[in-house]
Amino acid sequence: MSDQPQIVVLGAGLGGTIAAYEIRQALGKSASITVLNKGEDYWFVPSNPWVAVGWREPESIRVHLPPVMEKHGIGFNSVGAAKVHPKENRVELLDGSSVSYDYLVIATGPELAFDEIPGFGPNGHTQSICVTDHAKAAHAKFEELCANPRPIVVGAVQGASCYGPAYEMAMILDTELKRRKIRDRVPMTFVTPEPYVGHLGLDGVGDTKGLLESEMRDRHIKWITNAKVTSVEDGKVHVEEVNDDGSLKKTHDLDFGWAMMLPAFRGVEAVMGIEGLSNPRGFIITDKHQRNTAYPNIFGLGVCIAIPPVGPTPLPVGVPKTGFMIESMVTAIAQNLKEILAGQEPTHEATWNAICLADFGNGGVAFVAKPQIPPRNVNWASEGKWVHLAKIGFEKYFLHKVRSGESEPFYEKLALHVLGVKKLRFN
Repeated sequence: MSDQPQIVVLGAGLGGTIAAYEIRQALGKSASITVLNKGEDYWFVPSNPWVAVGWREPESIRVHLPPVMEKHGIGFNSVGAAKVHPKENRVELLDGSSVSYDYLVIATGPELAFDEIPGFGPNGHTQSICVTDHAKAAHAKFEELCANPRPIVVGAVQGASCYGPAYEMAMILDTELKRRKIRDRVPMTFVTPEPYVGHLGLDGVGDTKGLLESEMRDRHIKWITNAKVTSVEDGKVHVEEVNDDGSLKKTHDLDFGWAMMLPAFRGVEAVMGIEGLSNPRGFIITDKHQRNTAYPNIFGLGVCIAIPPVGPTPLPVGVPKTGFMIESMVTAIAQNLKEILAGQEPTHEATWNAICLADFGNGGVAFVAKPQIPPRNVNWASEGKWVHLAKIGFEKYFLHKVRSGESEPFYEKLALHVLGVKKLRFN
């Protein structure tokens, strides 16, 4: 065993991957860093709506991680975690072996709670874009729909905490169906637990309500808000629409030939049910320094951490953890680890700002919220074709960032560009 501190990063999605790079940059060669992940690949999940309509091949948004990690002196294990044992400072892997740590950074992302609604999800009757393999399967079903046009249902279910991709999916579907000249044969309904269109789990940002409602009217997309999905059967979604006090307002039985709704999230099995580490839903409990309160040598970042909702809503509506927010958590953890290893108390806090580029296929909506939770110092939203071009550039840049092991934070720079000139140029 090396005399160096052993830092383990659990998860190699957006948060875990850049955390490994940035911690290495912050600590140099003073610590050993190992990434644990189930599988060897990083997938650029924001491009999954494009995969679902055939605009991207899955391989084009994949990064094979072991060579990049090795180049930067970061260990990589692709077996996958079975259980975190915080009292023993070890992570048990799926093959029965264990990896010990001095410091653990949990960046697992969520488990997708499709099983909470009968008939819901890829193992049921609806599609998903949460995982690239799901999006690939959704594309196959989309081609079947195009050969035999029928209604579409898109949106999110109660308890979901990520709404931007649902709006993207609806608009991208509309764009592609128009290109194929069959949109007139495919009625579309957007279903969401949000109290209004454009709430986004953030009580809106700028005029997202007006912008997104207008976009849906222009595209002839009907919507149902305050919507609870009770069950799904083959070709039909059962929905209860509720009043502001949560009482039943109306029921809807929506026919579909293709449906995609984002699920609620919960913590992964490896951290579920560990007192002091995770809450009843399995999300990691952290303080303002991203450090767990019961186990101070454990940090959490990204979708897997616990964040309270912005306010009461008739149905459960979670708060999104956006890329800007996640990158800020990564920087705080990297700098706090540097301070701790130098014998100091951690001082860095994440800023928890949000920037989102919601691509609609031939345009889009961008918003910046600083901070993410209201009241805000910056509360801005805008629309235009430039958003679509910016999203393409963002995909190109971020895949380069992961492939190269670049550790420089990106989202603050992106926010300044969006607010300053509204047009982004990516080299």
